[in-house]
Amino acid sequence: MKILKCYSGLLLMMSLLVGRSTLHAQDAKPAKEIVRTAMQAELAADKNDHTRWRYRVAKKDGTDTVSIVVETDHGSVKRTIMKNGRSLTEAEAKLEDEHVQRFIHDSAQLAKQKKDGLQDGKNAEELLNMLPEAFTWKVVSEDAQRITLHFDPNPGFSPPDMQGRVLGTMAGTLVVSKGQNRIETISGKLTQDVTIGWGLLGRLREGGTFRVERREVAPGLWQIVETHVHIEGKALFFKTIGEQQDEVQTEFTQVPPGTTLEQAAEMSKVANGVTK
Repeated sequence: MKILKCYSGLLLMMSLLVGRSTLHAQDAKPAKEIVRTAMQAELAADKNDHTRWRYRVAKKDGTDTVSIVVETDHGSVKRTIMKNGRSLTEAEAKLEDEHVQRFIHDSAQLAKQKKDGLQDGKNAEELLNMLPEAFTWKVVSEDAQRITLHFDPNPGFSPPDMQGRVLGTMAGTLVVSKGQNRIETISGKLTQDVTIGWGLLGRLREGGTFRVERREVAPGLWQIVETHVHIEGKALFFKTIGEQQDEVQTEFTQVPPGTTLEQAAEMSKVANGVTK
């Protein structure tokens, strides 16, 4: 699943995918039905999306890095090309290449990547299915291109698990593209502390935020272009939780079907500061 990237089982939020239905102002659908229709279209369309991508990722999570990611049917290759605003030295680039080569020939790491991806997809699907009922919804604005909705926690929602509990304490905004029924933006804030094990195992602090932006990167094909997560709290034995992530993805190009991991490793290289 091409999911909205999330963090440490926290927001995992919302694998926002391809939809075909169209929303029109004259339909005058209730807000909840707009969300339900978009959610169903996202999930249904994902099953038909088998595209793979090469893209550039700029990530800030304590260390600023820029990487090239190349997806294949066999796994994704990620090569770091910059750290803290500078290109890798020749020695660092050599070590990074060795790391990439070890990864693409390590069946255990590839299996773990696949397993983690499947689990993320399952989590995202479950959270998407909760969207209509986890919140109360209202349309706050609408124009020819998009509908903007506001959501608040639904006091009648009974979360089935910890992910649902976190989801159910969020308030925020959802933007739906009317032309293709895509979810463009979802952003939210924790409206209260979330305790884990009565606070003994962990606590996520009120006020933590997330925002995810998606855009059409090729006709009919959408990808996440920005992810921002800022959550703080305490974990077991008062260890500080510092989920601080800002990630921007650019330069999307489709990877040809049948691309091997070895070919992906070559595609992830750069020359003279310009990605191949």
